Amino acid sequence: MRNHDSQYYPYPSRRTPVYANRGMVATSQPLAAQAGLAILRKGGNAIDAAIATAAALTVVEPGSNGIGGDAFALVWYKGKLHGLNSSGPAPRNLSIEALKRAGVNVIPKYGWIPVTVPGTPAAWAELSRRFGKLPLTEVLAPAIEYADRGYPISAGNYWGRAYEIFKTGLVGEPFHEWFHTFTHNGNVPKIGELFRLPDHAKTLTSIAETNAEAFYRGELAERIDRLSRQYGGFLRKEDLEAFRPEWVEPISVNYRGYDIWEIPPNGQGLVTLIALNILKGFDFAERDTVDTYHKQLEAMKLAFADGQKYIADPARSHVPIQALLSDSYAEQRRRLIGRSALEPAPGEPPQGGTVYLCTADADGHMVSFIQSNYMGFGSGLVVPGTGIALHNRGHNFSLDPSHANRLEPGKKPYHTIIPGFITHKDRPVGPFGVMGGFMQPQGHVQVVMNLLDFGLNPQAALDAPRWQWLKGKTVEFEHQTPAHLVQALARRGHDAQWALNSTTFGRGQIIWRLENGVLVGGTEPRTDGQVAAW
Repeated sequence: MRNHDSQYYPYPSRRTPVYANRGMVATSQPLAAQAGLAILRKGGNAIDAAIATAAALTVVEPGSNGIGGDAFALVWYKGKLHGLNSSGPAPRNLSIEALKRAGVNVIPKYGWIPVTVPGTPAAWAELSRRFGKLPLTEVLAPAIEYADRGYPISAGNYWGRAYEIFKTGLVGEPFHEWFHTFTHNGNVPKIGELFRLPDHAKTLTSIAETNAEAFYRGELAERIDRLSRQYGGFLRKEDLEAFRPEWVEPISVNYRGYDIWEIPPNGQGLVTLIALNILKGFDFAERDTVDTYHKQLEAMKLAFADGQKYIADPARSHVPIQALLSDSYAEQRRRLIGRSALEPAPGEPPQGGTVYLCTADADGHMVSFIQSNYMGFGSGLVVPGTGIALHNRGHNFSLDPSHANRLEPGKKPYHTIIPGFITHKDRPVGPFGVMGGFMQPQGHVQVVMNLLDFGLNPQAALDAPRWQWLKGKTVEFEHQTPAHLVQALARRGHDAQWALNSTTFGRGQIIWRLENGVLVGGTEPRTDGQVAAW
């Protein structure tokens, strides 16, 4: 396996890798990490810890995720990698034709139109049912306590940014509950201020006691239905009742002798794998060179072009996964990369607001888990008396009837959130992830290359400055990126820009298992993340 130098830190960081052997939780908020660790100490396994951490994150980091969002997971359990897709479909009454009749030509960001069936509570219940050791009531107890008793607001929350957007963007009675739930008399809570979310506590208790039945077939479902009908929404209790999480076979490519795993579409993990499949045909001696950056960017653009054309709900559209990940197609796309920046375009393959966390335990179980409301707090709609902020994943649907990702009743949209996992010779190396909208495949590629091409330890792999392709030839760079590299890339035709801050470059976590079973954790320096270990 690839050896890392635990004492080599080429990029500015105040963090070092965390080592442990009995259990580990890595996520973007310390209180949530401690919630997961508490469950491990009580005898829970990595799956229980992941659920506990995820539930706590809906309370302590609501600006990035919530009870009314979606979730995906990759779970290493007893020698096999399992994939869970718990993203919800469009309501059965929602269609392109229905929106056209209503005079809607563009799917908005906020309000009821982009709301799809939430999958997060079902993900918790399904993971607990299949792999958990402790009852869901015990696993969700730390999150319920945070919500009921209160907790201090931390620096990593994006509450203030959301508030500035929402105070002018959320107009009208349907949005009043957001301000009632997530502000103090109209004022956004400040860092260090104690904040309670009692409605969250009641809802999480109901989910725990009924294994999420209350959310999909009980009182909470009825409340969501009533609110949707009251304000002209499309979501109904029947949509919630029909939803079930889906166990899926993870997809992978082999990169430098390691298998890199992602969830298949409707998630965009396919973009990561397409890019890595292109990049594996090049040799990279050093990370911080013009040639390395240029090839990474070009491969990423080509991968996104394919992803945006082909990724959709595979139950409704044919997604040519095997063709897109074939070596012959990778070579075809690789040949397009020259010295100058290209405008990305999809190829023709041969026919045939988010939180991320990872956990591991002493028995070898490992979890890569991600959940999101999308765009921070999501649709701006909160179900009164519940704390349920409904997501806006339907915003990613296309209204072009010829597009693979076109809106259809009961169809899942193109999804941005993706968990990652690495194995080596059929043995688990560990989970990894980088959250942040369309930055996520780009973060996955950069982290994987940092680990496997350049031998960085998990913490240094996350510390390294990142780039982000935006559109066309436009690329943003973090300020820690050497200026001479950015200038040289501009001379190659890239529209190279400096980013004003690092909030859009994703927030990642990594747990790496050494051959002796010792766990090595890295956490994101761009937020107040923590590796809680035992």
